[in-house]
Amino acid sequence: MTSSVLIQGREEDNVLKLLEDLLNAETSKDCANIGEKIGEIFKKDEPLVALKTTGFLDGLEKAGRNKKSGFHRESAMIGFASVIRKIGRPCEVDFLPYLPVMLDLFSDRGEVVRAAAKMATDALLNVLPPVAVETRLIPSLIDYLDSSAVKWPSKVAALELLGSLAKSFRDAVATAMGSLIPCIRERMHDTKGEVSRAAIKCMLDLCTVVENNDIIPHIPKLVDCMARPETLEDCIKELSATTFVATVESVALAVLVPILKRALAERSQIMLRMTVIITDNLCKLVPDPAEASDFLPELIPEVERIAQGAAMPEVRALASHALTTLNKAAAAQAAKAANDAERQALSGVRNRLQQFVTEHATCPQNFNMEEILSYVCDAYVAFYNHKNFNKETWVNEMGVPYLTPFVGETAASDCVSKAYDDLHSFYKFINGPDISNLHIEDEELVNTDFSLAYGGRLLLNHTNLRLYRGHRYGVVGHNGCGKSTLLKAIADYKVENFPPPEQVKTCFVAHSLQGEDTSIAILDFVANDPSLAAMKVTREEAAAALKSVGFTEEMQKDPVASLSGGWKMKLELARAMLQKADILLLDEPTNHLDAANIAWVEAYLNAQTQITCLMVSHDSSFLDHVCTDIIHYEGVKNNAKKLGYYPGNLSAFVEKKPEAKSYYTLSATNEKFVFPPPGILAGVRSNTRVILKMTNASYTYPGSSKKSLDDVTVGLSLSSRVAILGPNGAGKSTLIKVLIGEVIPQEGRVFKHPNLRVGYVAQHAFHHLDQHLEKTPSQYIQWRYAGGQDREVLEKETRKLTDEDRAQLQREITVDGERRRVEALIGRQKFKKSFQYEIKWLGKPHKYNNWIPRELLLENGFQKFVQAFDDMESSREGLGFRDLIPEEIRKHFEDVGLPGDIADYSPLSSLSGGQKVKVVIAACLWNNPQLLVLDEPTNFLDRDALGGLATAIRDWGGGVVMISHNAEFVSALCPEQWHVVAGKVTNKDKAAVDNEKFEDLSEKDLKKIESKTTKKKKLTRNEMKAKERRARDRELAWLSSPKGTPKPKTFFSDDEE
Repeated sequence: MTSSVLIQGREEDNVLKLLEDLLNAETSKDCANIGEKIGEIFKKDEPLVALKTTGFLDGLEKAGRNKKSGFHRESAMIGFASVIRKIGRPCEVDFLPYLPVMLDLFSDRGEVVRAAAKMATDALLNVLPPVAVETRLIPSLIDYLDSSAVKWPSKVAALELLGSLAKSFRDAVATAMGSLIPCIRERMHDTKGEVSRAAIKCMLDLCTVVENNDIIPHIPKLVDCMARPETLEDCIKELSATTFVATVESVALAVLVPILKRALAERSQIMLRMTVIITDNLCKLVPDPAEASDFLPELIPEVERIAQGAAMPEVRALASHALTTLNKAAAAQAAKAANDAERQALSGVRNRLQQFVTEHATCPQNFNMEEILSYVCDAYVAFYNHKNFNKETWVNEMGVPYLTPFVGETAASDCVSKAYDDLHSFYKFINGPDISNLHIEDEELVNTDFSLAYGGRLLLNHTNLRLYRGHRYGVVGHNGCGKSTLLKAIADYKVENFPPPEQVKTCFVAHSLQGEDTSIAILDFVANDPSLAAMKVTREEAAAALKSVGFTEEMQKDPVASLSGGWKMKLELARAMLQKADILLLDEPTNHLDAANIAWVEAYLNAQTQITCLMVSHDSSFLDHVCTDIIHYEGVKNNAKKLGYYPGNLSAFVEKKPEAKSYYTLSATNEKFVFPPPGILAGVRSNTRVILKMTNASYTYPGSSKKSLDDVTVGLSLSSRVAILGPNGAGKSTLIKVLIGEVIPQEGRVFKHPNLRVGYVAQHAFHHLDQHLEKTPSQYIQWRYAGGQDREVLEKETRKLTDEDRAQLQREITVDGERRRVEALIGRQKFKKSFQYEIKWLGKPHKYNNWIPRELLLENGFQKFVQAFDDMESSREGLGFRDLIPEEIRKHFEDVGLPGDIADYSPLSSLSGGQKVKVVIAACLWNNPQLLVLDEPTNFLDRDALGGLATAIRDWGGGVVMISHNAEFVSALCPEQWHVVAGKVTNKDKAAVDNEKFEDLSEKDLKKIESKTTKKKKLTRNEMKAKERRARDRELAWLSSPKGTPKPKTFFSDDEE
């Protein structure tokens, strides 16, 4: 340490003289030159020690605080800048304590002084290592901003400096966000407008370090909420509508937790509900309890208070659930133990390092080494926390240069290496060895860890997605668990760390042509597809692909709108074939397909050895024939929410998971549906009486030359259980639509009992909901049945007034010798075996109203008006048994398997396909219909829901007619089958139902079902008289019996009862 002694002796006077020259230099350039000379002197020796012992830095500080001389203040800042640039590292540790002096001079009146201060802070920032920004610079700036003595221009400068760090030192800023945000948020409410605006800009700059893709779009709104508390409700609503799927780390928590804490203190129950759901979902996405423990404990008292005292029971339940998740995320015992052990290890290394340096130091006794040792140890703690175990960084960058002046280079290297080895070994001990998955020889396409959420619900939590080329994966799980959402996230490349399209190309195939122009020809539809045009797919290639899936040249000229559901699926498959994807994503590929087309799809997929397939399907036979692997949603009940991988098809999976047996039976053990009893149909005493009939009906779609329905005559009664069968495009759905009045036949007629209410679930069931995606299921039913009638019925083609109908209203009818025109039908009453209607005449007061028989109105062409009035009356009659209130609606949805919370609070746009089908079924059953019409009801329903639906239909008392390609479902429910081919009903068969398909039926239950088919014999008039005579004789015998003989409940025998 001879050189340091020289600095303290002979050179010290020279340095102090140069300092005086620097302060009195005439120009800035002279001042900078002198500063460089001083830097050269320090650089020759040990500057880390000399800068402190000579008093040079204290001299610059004194000059910088000289209130009388602006000249000295400017010179001091130039001196700092020149010496810092000349010496550089590792002397930044000596200059950092003087940062407040530099920042204070940003408030100086002299522009040159402010410029010099900017020069000094820039020079200091340029020599700082990233770890020093985290451990020293940011804490120093926070302390500076918290000081009440700082003037506003200096605060603005400090805020601008902090904001600039987000670009150059992202990791350091991200680590310190928990401390930065409270400090900057307070400055956002500063009374000085300049400070407030600078703080808002600084916060926006700092938030650029957030890498969570779910939160990034909301950063401006979040910052605005911090600045303007009155926007809190809008902010929470925006967050509640967000699908959180990305891992939530400390930087995201630092931004969100303060806002969530404020929201949890609100009084609005709706606000509290949204906030606890957001809190619950965010906590599930936190991978590291150590990170969560720094932020989430702030929320625990608030959530606990809500769980105990919220006004709404549902909010209390949600808060209790969120509280459990919070405690798991923020206070896991294993994580706390690990954190305590780590703190002890870091403290031990720090103590040993300090002890070694203190014992072997050869620097002057009056020199305080504590600051430098603390600087090095804090850097090592930061390295450990960031899992940075680069030995070069530990030893040669942040160790040896700082300790060599005290103990020599060799000893410093040995000491720092020992500290590194101790901490690295301890880290490996705490975290354990890496465990790799089983090796599979096939080419790996995807291997990534991710989380998935949708509509405010966490679906998958820190699970792994691993896919291999040529494998066909069946994705199975209950309705709403997120199967289709997973496929869509993969298709949109929204899964974290999923390979980009340049590496792995995906193609999503589903039953949806919404938003597409379906009026154009099929070949044009495919050839003009933008994605195929970008791949330069020719028209000839498109035609060949269509032909390969069954589209003839003639069919390719037909409009897309004329296709049935099955042909639309084949059209989507043709588009997918042309895209040449690495991963084919199929959502319910067998929906709407007949047996022949399902076999074709199976053969096509099995032939693809270079394409990986992910399939969501509720067709157990299809999954058995196609899948090489099963991906199962696991841990739903215990909130683990992981993907489980099982080699083999569905049968092999069920062998390993016996609880999945429901994939092969129609059982309501896991999910039970209960349909409301059908309403009474006035005038219908026999269940076999025809209540809906179509006679010689024919229908042709606009733009098509072929009849979709040709001379069909069918009828339905209350006891009907009819399955309509036939190949794709045969006209099954058209038959249904004509029968229930969705479309009007061009030939023939349709008879419907005036009081009949029909519940209809369309093939594309979601068309009922497409105009109401912003509503919740409960709100949808309230809209649909408000006013006492079904608004969906009013939108049918048969209810819309045409020009001919309007002209019909102008037609005059002779009544009481006077020609009158009908204004409206306002009443109805029974008349003989039919009805008569009260007519309000145009231009006449009500006292002139007349009752006109139904038949007379029909003869005069008022069929549509009579039918509309009948629908209104029947709907009101059905709704008379219902209270259109949220509590009743919630119970109704729960009866069809949709959780009440989803019914009350989740928008329709966020529901899965299976959940939307349940909404449609519940909605059509609300007014207690007597006839249920189901077009492909099994689509989108999982096996549990399918079993619940089948059991509910079996036990229901009304008539049922359905279209389904699910032979298992049809054979278990429908004894009557109509076969449709080319628009004609070719034959009507009777078949025994297969009750063995129902797992829940015992032998006793089967006997009950059989006994229902035997009707009780009706007694003749003489038999009734004899029965009454016997009862009278028994009553007389009791009257003449001794006093005290108990009176029988009835005088009829058991047989007579």
